[in-house]
Amino acid sequence: MIDLYTWPTPNGHKIHIMLEETGLPYRVIPVNIREGDQFKPNYLKINPNNKMPTIVDPDGPGGKPFPVFESGAILIYLAEKTGRFLPAEPIPRYTVLQWLFFQVAHIGPMLGQAHHFRGAAPEKIPYAIDRYTNEANRLYGVLDRRLKDVAYVAGEYSIADIAIFPWLRSHVNQGVDLAAYANVKRWFDAINARPAVQRGVQVLAEHAKPRQITEKEREIMYGSQQYGRR
Repeated sequence: MIDLYTWPTPNGHKIHIMLEETGLPYRVIPVNIREGDQFKPNYLKINPNNKMPTIVDPDGPGGKPFPVFESGAILIYLAEKTGRFLPAEPIPRYTVLQWLFFQVAHIGPMLGQAHHFRGAAPEKIPYAIDRYTNEANRLYGVLDRRLKDVAYVAGEYSIADIAIFPWLRSHVNQGVDLAAYANVKRWFDAINARPAVQRGVQVLAEHAKPRQITEKEREIMYGSQQYGRR
């Protein structure tokens, strides 16, 4: 059984969904990022970047336990372990990987910044809000043009869709009107209807209810504790 160290964030949801889609048995171990669990020494042993999610596969390469951190790497690892959602043939495989890295390099960082400066930052900075809201809408436009021609971002349903979808669940907080991107909305609704996706986003859902973060939590997630040497 795979140990899944996670929290109900978009990056966590990627792996929840992938595990549900593949049917691999897993055990959820919460990493409460508001309380600083990501900085605990035992966690840093398996994820030196003090982020989540992380998995530990007891049946890793050579039959030995193997930890994997970084959500994109975890998706590839699980896809190769199960032979699902990542084609073996070169052209479809690299098509999937291009769109997976599009999420890792652009969708996640840029939409995350839009979400932060629009909602979580202690002060409203107009330049930052405009910068990241505009970039969020640009990225939705990239997806919308792509999805005009294909049902899923890489043609067939894949880890690229699994990676992108959770980030778009917070489109309102990113300053995006999903209805303005008809192809993205059609794709979003189709993925949202998948039973495995519905199960995946419910993992630790009791901790995902919106509320104002406290100053202590803000310090843990965004303040000096984030940058301390370890």
